[in-house]
Amino acid sequence: MADPKGFLNHDREAARTRPVAERVRDWSEVYVPGSLLPIIGTQASRCMDCGIPFCHSGCPLGNLIPEWNDYAYREDWPAAQERLHATNNFPEFTGRLCPAPCESACVLGINQQPVTIKNVEVSIIDKAWETGDVVPRVPERLSGRTVAVIGSGPAGLAAAQQLTRAGHTVAVYERADRVGGLLRYGIPEFKMEKRHINRRIEQMRAEGTRFRTGVEIGRDLKATDLRRRYDAVVIAAGSTTARDLPVPGRELLGIHQAMEYLPLANKVQEGDYVTSPISAEGKHVVVIGGGDTGADCVGTAHRQGAASVTQLEIMPRPGEERNPASQPWPTFPMLYKVTSAHEEGGERVYAVSTTRFEGDEEGRVQWLHLAEVEFADGGFTPKPGTGRRIPAQLVTLAMGFTGTDRENGLVEQFGLALDERGNIARDADFQTNVPGVFVAGDAGRGQSLIVWAIAEGRSAARGADRFLTGASDLPAPIRPTDRSLAV
Repeated sequence: MADPKGFLNHDREAARTRPVAERVRDWSEVYVPGSLLPIIGTQASRCMDCGIPFCHSGCPLGNLIPEWNDYAYREDWPAAQERLHATNNFPEFTGRLCPAPCESACVLGINQQPVTIKNVEVSIIDKAWETGDVVPRVPERLSGRTVAVIGSGPAGLAAAQQLTRAGHTVAVYERADRVGGLLRYGIPEFKMEKRHINRRIEQMRAEGTRFRTGVEIGRDLKATDLRRRYDAVVIAAGSTTARDLPVPGRELLGIHQAMEYLPLANKVQEGDYVTSPISAEGKHVVVIGGGDTGADCVGTAHRQGAASVTQLEIMPRPGEERNPASQPWPTFPMLYKVTSAHEEGGERVYAVSTTRFEGDEEGRVQWLHLAEVEFADGGFTPKPGTGRRIPAQLVTLAMGFTGTDRENGLVEQFGLALDERGNIARDADFQTNVPGVFVAGDAGRGQSLIVWAIAEGRSAARGADRFLTGASDLPAPIRPTDRSLAV
């Protein structure tokens, strides 16, 4: 235990963010550089050494949180990063992007503010990179077996790194022009600078993982040919079929899926464009969808100089505190959340639904018509007399995803079975109905969190390793049916 009285003597103190007026003028991360490390020892001391650390089960990776809290308190950074990496391949990703279900499950959180687990995590790994403690882990011997990983998002990267370290020769296929998947082109730079991905890729290359960008399995390379080339395949292609909004006026120019809009802004930061082909500059922007992807669109629009930003959500506004009756501790509660993007401005409108779009003579969207809704008979019904319109010269649809891509032929070419939710079905070893073909992340689980993707990648790697060698020493954090405390 770090400090027996730490949770009594110290209040929660989270990472500080840069002033709004400053950060909306650039694309750097919103946090004040170097502000965390001076307070992390005190914050880690609040860990209670509780008899049953529910934070373990709150985290899909089963992170050894009390252990690295203790090491951080004692400033034993090499030991802290070793414990951190024991369960998580990429803590700099989760420490920046995860909604921290571990904190919702923290025992201290029953009647106080929980430990700043996420801030401690990112401080440990950033310190480890700074001191050179993160080094390639090259396998002692090669197995002679080959594995193809389809997709280079968090699930694919985790599976590839685990299998490479087990001694297999691994090639990662990515259809985009750069490695990283959702991390690269879905997450804005102000939430995670892409240098964090780049240095992990360099570590993985040094360990022996190979990367093939600009190759889409099913189109550029047939799945059947890939199967013949490799001894095993791990599919981590994500859930990329976006949910659409079939209302009148959907065909108007200026209405885009979030994953059409966000990648272009990231490509500007990569140097591919001077300005984004889809820009919010000077426009009234409406974001449909109240989740994290919607918030990413809000923050991006602010930085592009939008005239106004409005975010719509069909669900009613959540409460600001946990409801013990419906969302008891230690479950992950659905609470009203103010992200850094929301701090920067804009309006959030709840319990409304889009009824139609209205455009100008050139076919460009100009207005969005909406109405208040109420939930009845298993669906949302517009309230009579509540219809109105708001200006909308750029609309982004951030309403989630419905499954993996079915248009590129990957599912059909492999002959994969789907589950009742339309995801790729798998057994307890994450193996599909095709022997030697495994699935991890959103492609098998459905749209979920980055921390779940990493956990699934690690578990699928163990399944593939067992298939190739008959046994495996790789850890498996979860089973395909696990939902744990995090949803």
